[in-house]
Amino acid sequence: MESRLKMLVAALVLMCAPAYVYSDNRLLVNMTLVRNASLVGAYCLDGSLPAYHLHRGFGAGVNNWLLQFEGGGWCNDLNSCLDRAKTRRGSTRYMNRWEVFSGILSNNASLNPDFYNWNRVKIRYCDGASFAGDAKFDNGTSLLYFRGQRIWKSVILDLLPKGLRHAKKALLSGCSAGGLAVFLHCDNFTSYLPSNASVKCLSDAGFFLDARDIMLNHTIRTFYEDLITLQGVEQNLDKNCTMSLYYPAQCFFPQHAMRYIRTPLFVLNSAYDVYQFHHTFVPPSADPHGHWNRCKLNPAACSPAQIDTLQGLRKEMLAALYIFYEYSRRGGMFINSCFAHCQSESQDTWYAADSPRVHNKTIADAVGDWYFGRNVTKEIDCAYPCDNTCRNLIG
Repeated sequence: MESRLKMLVAALVLMCAPAYVYSDNRLLVNMTLVRNASLVGAYCLDGSLPAYHLHRGFGAGVNNWLLQFEGGGWCNDLNSCLDRAKTRRGSTRYMNRWEVFSGILSNNASLNPDFYNWNRVKIRYCDGASFAGDAKFDNGTSLLYFRGQRIWKSVILDLLPKGLRHAKKALLSGCSAGGLAVFLHCDNFTSYLPSNASVKCLSDAGFFLDARDIMLNHTIRTFYEDLITLQGVEQNLDKNCTMSLYYPAQCFFPQHAMRYIRTPLFVLNSAYDVYQFHHTFVPPSADPHGHWNRCKLNPAACSPAQIDTLQGLRKEMLAALYIFYEYSRRGGMFINSCFAHCQSESQDTWYAADSPRVHNKTIADAVGDWYFGRNVTKEIDCAYPCDNTCRNLIG
């Protein structure tokens, strides 16, 4: 009873609060709880209501929409999901009510020239399976809702009467686990919108490779298989993909799923993605003695042999993208060689005087040129350490 009262109070506060404020020149956007989410059985891990942040478009962008999936990793077993349910990654009860909109979400034309006046939405992440699960765990003591697929649906249904159903242009984006969600929901997003709308999808740091680690173990594949089983994800994967692969769970990986996506797609990724470097390619289980610790903290500290190994990560990513690069007429790419993870939401990496560039193009330039058809945009950087536009390499 007490928890329901707290949720009611929180909902009332959100209903009465202003939609956005400016703090130190930052745009802070208020949270909107999806109050009708229970109608489709959509709940965060702990049973709280899902949420998003909406900043309204204006001028020429009033009928254009940009939806951004929040990232934040995954949980693949009961213990990790129970722990997650007690944090902002599994419950709206623990989330900040105000979110900073920067980079691709900025409303400043000089900082986000192509999308600043669109309706921009950040969808909060609270399920732990890239918005793709549909299951429930209840042993009489603990209760977990694995309802990512329904969360996605509830947010869309909430936004349609707010103008999304009349969209003329739309872009579905996301970062990290949210970038993976883009691959899983891209075509479904298109199905909700007018047939004459220009709909495209952008995945930022979501191209997680089905790759072996340095000990030749399938660490990330095993992790995802456990996640898919626990959270009931397989039923929501692309049917054409799952029917074509011996291991249907591999369709959770973008390199296998993307060939079935019909909506125009842009892949933004570092060839040395920090998350994949640390958790897929060189996970702690593959480096029990910590030989890679200094290299992980600072690429300049990597030995020549370690750099050679990292070049293998880049080669594997480019190989997985080869068919898309060569044959996709409507696709776009920006694969740079900065040690980074997620580059569209940070102003420094999205569009600034010293932003990373490939062939003298910023990420914002490349994405805008691709979306509006100004130029064919498939940019691939030279191998590390040749790119001197990389700033603040992230260890």
